[in-house]
Amino acid sequence: MKKLILDVDTGVDDAQAIMIALTAKDVKVLGITCCHGNTPLENVLTNTLRVLKVCNRLDIPVYKGFSKPLLARKQHASDYHGKDGLGDVPDPDAPSVELLQKEKAAEAMLKIARENPGEVILVATGPLTNLAVAVQLDPSFPKKLKALYIMGGNTESRGNTTSCGEFNFVADPEAAFIVLDRYTCPTYIAAWEFSCRSSLSWSFWKEWLSVKTEKAAFIRKISDLSMKVSSYQKEVIAGQGFNPCDVFALAAAVDDGFITESEKVAVTVELDGKHTRGMMVLDYIECLKKEHKAVIMKTADLEKLKKMLYNAVK
Repeated sequence: MKKLILDVDTGVDDAQAIMIALTAKDVKVLGITCCHGNTPLENVLTNTLRVLKVCNRLDIPVYKGFSKPLLARKQHASDYHGKDGLGDVPDPDAPSVELLQKEKAAEAMLKIARENPGEVILVATGPLTNLAVAVQLDPSFPKKLKALYIMGGNTESRGNTTSCGEFNFVADPEAAFIVLDRYTCPTYIAAWEFSCRSSLSWSFWKEWLSVKTEKAAFIRKISDLSMKVSSYQKEVIAGQGFNPCDVFALAAAVDDGFITESEKVAVTVELDGKHTRGMMVLDYIECLKKEHKAVIMKTADLEKLKKMLYNAVK
C-alpha cells in the first residue's frame, strides 16, 4: 500500500490528479495540504473539498497551508483555471470549510511523516511554499519521506508564465530553491516541457469524458474554460493536445512503471535573473557540487495514463 500526501493548489489538473490518487490501486491518501497558486487559497480549500465530495471521500483530511509565497509577488492562473480555480462553475452545495482540519499544512506533513517513517510519498502539484516551511520547521523531514514527486520547473527554459519560467516555480522561486536544495529524499520532477511532449490527443479527451458518470460530468464542467484556452494556445506553449500537467507527477508516484525514460541530474532554481527568475537550472557539468540528483522525467507510458484517467471517472 502506497501512502501519499498530496500538496495542491487545486485547479483543474490538480482535481484530475486527486481523482486518480483516490482510484489508484493499492494507494492510500493520508492527507491533502493546500497552498496558494492557481487561485487564492480560500478557493483552493473549497475546490479540494468539492473534488472529494464528487468522489464521496470527504473522510480524507484537508489542511490549510500558506496563502502567499515566501518573498515573491503573489500571482494566480485565473486566465486558464478561472477566477475560482475550477472553471468558474460554482457549486451552491459545496462542502463547508468547517470540514478542514485545525492543524496547519506544514505541521500536518511533519506529523504524518513522523507517524509513517520512510513510507510517505509526497506529491506536490502547486507552488512549493508548504514544503519549504515544513523543512524549515524540521530539517530532518525529507529523511522521513519515501520519495518526493514534483510537477514544476522546466528543462529547456521554455516558460508558460514568464519567458523562462514555469508557473509553480515562478509563483514561489525561493520555496522551489529551498526544496530542491534541502530535500535529499528520492526526488522526481515532471517538468513543463515533459508534460507538453506527453500531451494526449483531443480525440482521447472527448472519448474519456463521454463516460456517463457524475465524475466525468464534473470534469467536463470544470474543464470547459481551460480546454477552450488550451485549444487556442500555440503548440510550442502547451503541446499538441490535452496537457493535464499535474497528473504526470501523480501518475509517476502511484505507478513505478509509468516513467519509461529519465535522467539524474543536480538541479537548482535561479533567483536573481531579470528574465530567468524561477527557472529550473540543470547542472550537467557539476558546477553545484551536489551529491543529490533529481530524477527528471523524459518519457512515460501514456497508455497507463489513459487507464488511470478512465478509472478516475468511473
